[in-house]
Amino acid sequence: MATRTGTFAPLVGLTVGVTAVRRRDELVALLVERGAKVVGAPTMSIVPLREDPVLRRATERCLVEPLDYVVATTGAGWRGWLTAAEAWGHSAAVRRACAAATVLGRGPEAADAVRATGLRERYSPDSAADDELLHWLSTHDLRGRRIAVQQHGAPLPGFAAALRERGAEVLELPVYRWGPPEDPAAVRRLIEQVVRREMHALTFTSAPAVGAFLALAAESDRREPVLAALRAEVLPVCLGAACAKPLLDEGVPAVWPAHGRLGSLVRMVAETLPARVRRELHTGTDRLVLQGNAVLVHGGVIALPPVPAAVLRALAEKPGWVLSRAELLRRVWPGTAADEHAVEAAVARLRSALGPHRGLVKTVTKRGYRLAVST
Repeated sequence: MATRTGTFAPLVGLTVGVTAVRRRDELVALLVERGAKVVGAPTMSIVPLREDPVLRRATERCLVEPLDYVVATTGAGWRGWLTAAEAWGHSAAVRRACAAATVLGRGPEAADAVRATGLRERYSPDSAADDELLHWLSTHDLRGRRIAVQQHGAPLPGFAAALRERGAEVLELPVYRWGPPEDPAAVRRLIEQVVRREMHALTFTSAPAVGAFLALAAESDRREPVLAALRAEVLPVCLGAACAKPLLDEGVPAVWPAHGRLGSLVRMVAETLPARVRRELHTGTDRLVLQGNAVLVHGGVIALPPVPAAVLRALAEKPGWVLSRAELLRRVWPGTAADEHAVEAAVARLRSALGPHRGLVKTVTKRGYRLAVST
């Protein structure tokens, strides 16, 4: 996949998993535009806002008496709440209640959403972490204050409890409550692809999506293999720090962009992922670039099936070195019953896919295979 300028799309040859349910199509389109193969498997479903009696009752409680503070925790959640309020005929009352209160935004995205609805936030930290917002609120006398907290997908028990300890009445607005995934089998397939390292990056747009993914992995007795893959070859990319927290708590080095927007997330994938996986191979006459499941050469792309691509990546880790069939089995087929015939078949498929460059993979009699590269 080449662009008009003759350069390659940044994610060509790379496979990226998408776990989002909201704005999934937009995220997939942005990744495909940059050359990625995308595997989508939403880890949750969303309870429709207009049909959610819990959110409606919480909204009506906010209108019984004046609010002192209103906390917007996410842009999507804030917009969803006001949209639902409008459907119930409460839009004007909710806006008046917020305008009369001190509005706070948890991070830039939430603050932008507040402004887009014609309101102004009094305070918003640079990050979407709860701690900074809680610290600001703690500098004020909260005894007897009514504080509405817009949630997004998962409750914030520590945040709400800290406010209640300071004497506040906390009204929690559970925007976008999550249900189980509509297609659990698709999520289980994604889990297996992560374990087999067939996924090069895995994207998350909310902390509940991370939790649901790990919970489904645990149900399949794959939680530890999944975490091992995410700590090594598979890059976890999150929408923000709050989204990444469940992974960080597990010792997984997730990354996220400075701004919690889909475009920023995709740019981070496109800028970070190729540098992690790209290998240059010089044969003396050709310069080949191995990127994921593709070989880039002479302005063209050679697409490789996942297993032959994994064999080539293993050989490319130490170009020119001989890897035995047993070593390739250990690296490419870990924990399976595959035998050396599987290695031979995968090498044959690799050579076939490489076509005129099939001589890149050399057989070393009675020892194994190596790449014919120049040093």
